Amino acid sequence: METSQSIGTYLIQRLHAYGVRHVFGVPGDYVLGFFQQLVESPLQVINTCDEQGAGFAADAYARVHGLGVVCITYCVGGLKVANTTAQAFAEKSPVVVISGAPGTNERVKNPLLHHKVRDFDTQLKVFEQLTIASTVLHDPETAFREIDRVLAAALRYKRPVYIEIPRDMVSAPGLALHRPPEMQDVSDPDALSEAIREAGDMINRAKQPVIIAGIELHRFGLQDALLQLIEKTNIPVASLLLSKSVIAERHPRYLGVYEGALGYEDVRAYVEASDCLILLGAIMNDMDLGMYTANINLGRSIYATSERTSIRYHIYEGILLQDFLQRLSVANITPRETGPIPHPVMPAAFSPVPGQKVTVQRVFQRLNAFLDDTTVVIAEPGDALFGSADLFIHGHTEFLSPAYYTSMGFAVPACIGAQLANPQRRPLVIVGDGGFQMTGMELSTAVRFHLNPIVVVLNNYGYGTERPLLDGPFNDILPWQFSRIPEILGSGKGFSVETEEQLDAALQAARAYTDSFCILDIHLAPHDISPALQRMTNMLGKRVK
Repeated sequence: METSQSIGTYLIQRLHAYGVRHVFGVPGDYVLGFFQQLVESPLQVINTCDEQGAGFAADAYARVHGLGVVCITYCVGGLKVANTTAQAFAEKSPVVVISGAPGTNERVKNPLLHHKVRDFDTQLKVFEQLTIASTVLHDPETAFREIDRVLAAALRYKRPVYIEIPRDMVSAPGLALHRPPEMQDVSDPDALSEAIREAGDMINRAKQPVIIAGIELHRFGLQDALLQLIEKTNIPVASLLLSKSVIAERHPRYLGVYEGALGYEDVRAYVEASDCLILLGAIMNDMDLGMYTANINLGRSIYATSERTSIRYHIYEGILLQDFLQRLSVANITPRETGPIPHPVMPAAFSPVPGQKVTVQRVFQRLNAFLDDTTVVIAEPGDALFGSADLFIHGHTEFLSPAYYTSMGFAVPACIGAQLANPQRRPLVIVGDGGFQMTGMELSTAVRFHLNPIVVVLNNYGYGTERPLLDGPFNDILPWQFSRIPEILGSGKGFSVETEEQLDAALQAARAYTDSFCILDIHLAPHDISPALQRMTNMLGKRVK
């Protein structure tokens, strides 16, 4: 045992070893020392306008890159990322939350230091409820071990973790211990073999097996294993709204998005007629299941997640999702006949109607024709999300949205994290005017770091998702001139769109302009919504009444 580098330096070194290259955040006095270490490290600091923007950017970065980091100060910064961390936990996105804190030597006699809420561990207690693992690095003898433990948990469970660094510990030397080889989780071999045998027998006896590919296949990097299973067996596959683009939607065995009664009828009917539904890595929530209109019979289902595996009503403990999928893809399963199945319709060319006022439906028809292999779509909760469900995504992991937790304000800051994580994909942000007003000024961060998203604002003068449920003045917002935001930021191009011709011209101009961001202010009627949202609000409206 011997003295080694500082605690802050060791944390940075471990993040870099895990592939992190960017850290999102807002500085504050309790974390300035660590920010200085970051600036002097191989990691690039992306300081955003607000902590919530940093949290959403880190979440998107994690979804694309595998691990994201947000760094903020104590309480006034930390508690502002509680919501973004909750979203990451709910949707299994591995984000490392690093918070500065008062020094251990400042806490003697429990003084009322600025930013303190109740007790010095109040923020820690909050994040213990929102993360899979948490720690305070207050002891140099254990700090390195704690960093390793918490980061390993983020990657093992694909959920956020919390690391708090008192400011007098940032430069304190830690004690270097011999690091044993990282232990790899393994499946119970007997349980795995029995589960594969039962699953294989059930699939072989089925007349119409269907795979539902869930979000965990993306989080655990199992897309290739999924493709191997599909191409070996010819079993058709559907995604859920949260997992849209987990498989390229051009694949010949892709059915579409399954959303219960809220999705396309041919997809719903085909999935629900299955006598062997193979659910892989799916989070069974109300949004993915069409407000629980899905008709899924667990008695004829194989359901495997990172937390458990069940076949019909048999529960198998100690099986890893990746082991189950990889073994299933090489199991003795008889290939299916490649008969006709539902499949998303390739987008048609868009021909603008001269002088025609633009509608939500026509906006998404035009966007469908706009997408290509270089685009990543980032959809804000609301009609931006519901309308986007019908977009034809070209490749895998090219659609991001918090489709389960559905926190507004995600899309604009998320485009920063997504483009930094994969500079080869230009973000197309689809956001409502209400969602944009929450975090849209993070476009200034995009300008500062030379990013060039295309932002489509569905401007229906308020919270359009809520109007069909229960309308009132609480759904109104102050109208902004979104197309003039480039004048404020001194960069980018803005377009005001009211007709189909203007929409077509604006998108063509946005594609050609790559020096900075583009923003399209698309003026829509307040009660104009997509067909998918119309089905959902009709159902929810009955519940409200």
